[in-house]
Amino acid sequence: MKKTGLLNSQISEVISKMGHTDEIAIGDCGLPIPKGVERIDLALTKNIPTFIDTLKAVLLELEVQEVKIAEETKTQSPALYKEIVDLLGNVKMSFISHEDLKLELSECKAVIRTGEQTPYANIILQSGVVF
Repeated sequence: MKKTGLLNSQISEVISKMGHTDEIAIGDCGLPIPKGVERIDLALTKNIPTFIDTLKAVLLELEVQEVKIAEETKTQSPALYKEIVDLLGNVKMSFISHEDLKLELSECKAVIRTGEQTPYANIILQSGVVF
């Protein structure tokens, strides 16, 4: 049994196979996931698990060099946006439209679906390197 860190085997597997600049997304329960992209469905009930709890867990294992967030997140969900900024620290943030973010999901290794029901609770994480 794994002793520490991320316990979800699907997420751990995807992260362990990611190389520099590969991407993984975390989304709310309504985010459409393109055909052909691995879906890791964690949604249990409304807001369980939350987007932020899932992001915290992924950040335990993934070296992130850049993130993409929908521009709408800043205005439509400012409290969530502040939490994201606080968690990411100095990680580079790029802002794109929500529609463009949905299109970019097709390039992700996987999309993690949470139970989150806050508008625009979606992010694409780009893998960095640890050396």
